[in-house]
Parts: sequence; C-alpha cells; structure tokens
Amino acid sequence: MLKKHLLTGVVTASLSILVSGCATNDLTNTKVDKPGFSSVSYADIANDAKTVNDVVSYGLGQKGQRYSPMTQINKDTVKDLVPVWNFSFGGEKQRGQEAQALVKDGVMYVTASYSRIYAIDTITGDEIWQYDARLPSAILPCCDVINRGAALYKDLVIFGTLDAKLVALDRKTGKVRWKKKIANYKDGYSYTAAPLIVNDLLITGNSGGEFGVVGQLDARDPLTGKIVWTRPMVEGHMGYKNGVENGITGKTNASWPGDLWKHGGAAPWNGVTYDPDTNLIFVPTGNPSPWNSHERPGDNLYSASRVAINPDTGKIVWHYQTTPNDGWDYDGISELVAFEYTDEKTGKMVKAGATADKNGFFYVLDRTNGKYIRSTPFVEKITWAKGIDANGRPIVNEENRPGNPNGEAKGKSVFSIPSFLGGKNWNPMAFSPKTGLFYVPANEWGMDIWNKPVNYKKGAAYLGAGFTIKPTFDDHIGALKAVDPKTGKIKWVYKNNAPLWGGVLTTAGGLVFTGTPEGKLLALDDETGKVLYSFQTGSGIVSSPITWEQNGEQYVSVTSGWGGAVPLWGGEVAKTVKYLNQGGTVHTFKLHK
Repeated sequence: MLKKHLLTGVVTASLSILVSGCATNDLTNTKVDKPGFSSVSYADIANDAKTVNDVVSYGLGQKGQRYSPMTQINKDTVKDLVPVWNFSFGGEKQRGQEAQALVKDGVMYVTASYSRIYAIDTITGDEIWQYDARLPSAILPCCDVINRGAALYKDLVIFGTLDAKLVALDRKTGKVRWKKKIANYKDGYSYTAAPLIVNDLLITGNSGGEFGVVGQLDARDPLTGKIVWTRPMVEGHMGYKNGVENGITGKTNASWPGDLWKHGGAAPWNGVTYDPDTNLIFVPTGNPSPWNSHERPGDNLYSASRVAINPDTGKIVWHYQTTPNDGWDYDGISELVAFEYTDEKTGKMVKAGATADKNGFFYVLDRTNGKYIRSTPFVEKITWAKGIDANGRPIVNEENRPGNPNGEAKGKSVFSIPSFLGGKNWNPMAFSPKTGLFYVPANEWGMDIWNKPVNYKKGAAYLGAGFTIKPTFDDHIGALKAVDPKTGKIKWVYKNNAPLWGGVLTTAGGLVFTGTPEGKLLALDDETGKVLYSFQTGSGIVSSPITWEQNGEQYVSVTSGWGGAVPLWGGEVAKTVKYLNQGGTVHTFKLHK
C-alpha cells in the first residue's frame, strides 16, 4: 500500500495516482513514465560520474568526487528551487540519517536509521516498498544507529546492517534474495558504510574499532554474496582468495608489539573509493586499538592510513599512513578522492588523490604509488603535530600526546586540536573539475584527552582513554572550506554555529550543496562561498545530497534527521546542540516553473 506524504514549503500539491502505467506530476500536469527496474550493469556504475539521469553509486561515481555536470540549477536559477515532495521514514526510529540516496529508472533507494531501506517513486514521493532488518537488542554500534547507503547491481539493491550482515533485495519487490554475515556482532563488529561495486565485485569493510576488532576488507560476488577475497587491515593477519591463503598483511610484529595486532582495530568503517585508471581500491582505515598509544609502541600498520588494493588480486599495492602510532583517535577514514591537475613547474598532468584527515591536515598523494606530494592544515590551531616533514610523516608534538597512566587511574591530560571527532570525519567532501577546488566540511574543535588503563575483552569497549570536546572558537564550529589542492590554500570559508556532519555536492552550475545540523539545505557559490539558497527542513542534515535529471528537469534530494556521533560523543559541544530535533525525512526539490 502506498504511503501518503505532505508537501511543505512554498509549493503545495496533491498526491499523484498511478494510472495506466503513468503518473501525473502535479506541478506541471504532465504525464511521466511509472517507475522501472531495468538492470544496472557494471558499465552503468563505471560511467555514473558522467551520466545525469541516475545516481547508481555512492559518491556519484566510483572516484567519489561528488560532482554533477548538470547546469539547469545554477547560480541564477537556484533561487527558484522549491520542494516537490517529502517522504517520512515514519515510526519512532528518528535517529541520525547519514545516507546518500541512489536513483535509477524513477526509483530512489535510500537507507535509514536502524538498518531500514526504502524504494520511493521519484516523481510522486510514494513508497514502493520498505525493508526493516530485524536487529538484535545487543548490537554494539559506536556512533549512533546510522546507515550511509546502498549499492545497486543488476536487479539487486544491497546494503549492510548494524549487526554486521549484508542483505541483497530484489529492487522491484524488496524481497530478500540473499543474506550473509560479515562478522559476529557480539564480538563488537558492526556495519554502517555504503558498499561499492568494483569490477563486478561487491566491496565492503567492517566497523568496530572501539571494541578491538580486526579491520578487514571483503570482496564478494554481488549476485550470491559469496566471498571472493578478504584483506585484513591489521599487519600480521592472513588474507584469503577463493578460500586459499593469499599472503599475510605486512609482516607480523613489524609495527605491533606482542599480541596487540590480534585485536588491533584499523576498521575500514567508512567505505572505499576506486580509481579505474590505476585499477586500485583506496581503503581508508580507522584507529588502532586501544586508544592509549603507550600500550602499542610502533607505527601500528595499517591503521590511520590510506591503503591501495588491487581488486583482482586482493593484495596491497601501496599505503600511506597519516597518523603513525595514533594517540588521539585520528582515524584515517576520510575518503581518498582521485583527481587530476597540471603541475605548474613541469606542465605535466598529475594523477593525484586527495584526502582531508581527521588529524586536521589536507593531503595530496600520487595515487599511482602512494607517494606524498604535499599537505597543509585545513583547520586552525593544530596542536598534536608541528607540521609534516618532506617524506609526509608528521612531526609529532610529543608534549601534546596524552600521558601514560603508569599504573595510575589516569595519565596526564592534554588539550589537543583537533578533537577526536576530527577536522573532518566520515562526511564526504566534493571536488569540482570546473573550479579545481575541494569543498571540505570541516570542524574547529579540540579536546581534553587522557589515557586510562585498559585490558582487552572480546565484545567490550576497548578505549583506554577519556575526553571532553570543546569548541576552538566562540562564534562557530562548522566551517565549509574551499581548498586548492595545488597549493593547499583555502579560497573561502563558510562558518556555521553547529558542527558540520553532512556530505557535500558540487555541480557544473557553479553550486556547492550541503546541509547543517540546524536543518538548512544550503547552496553556495562555488567561487565565493556566498549563500545563494537556504531551505529549512525541520531537522538537522547529516546526510549527503544528490542530484539527477528526470523528464528534462534537474532534481536535488537530501535526507534530514539529526544524529550521528556528535550528540553521543560531543561533550560540551553536544550540550550546545541538544535543542536540535531528530527526524527522518527525504526532501526533494526542483525548479519552479
């Protein structure tokens, strides 16, 4: 049965009725084809960044640039953007909504809190089907009951659940086609990322770094869920391909003392990007376990890193570690985005990759081999490091490392910038080939942090640290920044009172879309940062906007629903935003005619 949804904002319309294979668009009174379910080929996924009539991958393309070549909605016309339908996830499960939606053949596939997924008619906003995972009561998610999205392949839509399972559903009916376990949730594992299809393989990671799990990337047959290869992200563990040993990750005890590598963290909990030019999967990895770095001297590979894996072999090709022997929970889980630029000295084109790390530095690497090119701070007043040396290794300020407890209840507390929630966290940035700029959703905050004694127990929290987050400045925490990757210089900054926790979208129309916890969907000028459009959605936006074309019109859609890690872990910051309302609504817009 179709759900009914109320329109809000400046446009009011009645619900459409499906008639004779067509639906009526109430804004234009024209007939459009009803939703379809044609097969999503790998060619569709590989070309996603270039096509405009669908969104079939997380990141609007495997490279994760989140750039659309569409221009109908632009600097001049965006003022005429109006809501055309809203869709409520319903119920009482109105927690953080961090998902990026997918669109194919007039159907939107969007995940929601508590491991739910919906198929929605993109013209009418009517529900086609809904699937709710049956979650056990003892799940152990770190940072809210969120989900960041799904993957489309052939006639399937595939997403992960908080109890560390993968579910493949029939795109037309929502019926389960297969279900597989990633890991045992009772041991602290979970899953929140959007899967990515690479070379006809389903690529997924795992979550649970705060519980001493072993981070691992898996490649599966997307039609059956059968494992093809696995690659652990902690040095010393064995990889497998087709059930046969496929080489140890790194070298046992090379960068981990004793047996700590057996529960070393490094979970790839934020998904991956892929570069077809080099045929490499770029895997961002999480914090080492425990947080107390004095317990694990050494670099603790491959935690807090970007790891490049060949999808055909399941083996590591190169790695770059942003925070060796991490003592501040500076996961390296920010996405590595492939892009090109021309070197002004040599005139040659550089195949690069950029990432804005939790540790506060923006890095540019040679994506073919992982070599360091440059880095620059993208947040202010960084304390944990004095800079980055010529080899790309941080010059750590050891006085700003939390102290060793040495048998006491707690070690020396230090005030570190940025906070463990990061200069940038999971929320994806965008790159515009038109301007050559990255648009980074940054946050200006620090933390009091101290270490505590801790012992590993399977399925229990494994931190060994305490913390309190505080704003760096009085007038803002969130700061959307336009960063020039060729110089590291920041071209403009949009300051926001509350932390920015949603993703970014940029377009050839000269716009940068993002949302705020205060509930505003914003469109900014990509060259100046001037706000050109603002719409209040009623709850905080911590998701990633998308855009597509249908029946000759450009649409923009974003999910609203405050939550995620900030209200759970934010300390003093969380208190300042406790007034924000939770929610769970998809908002879809187009130009008013």
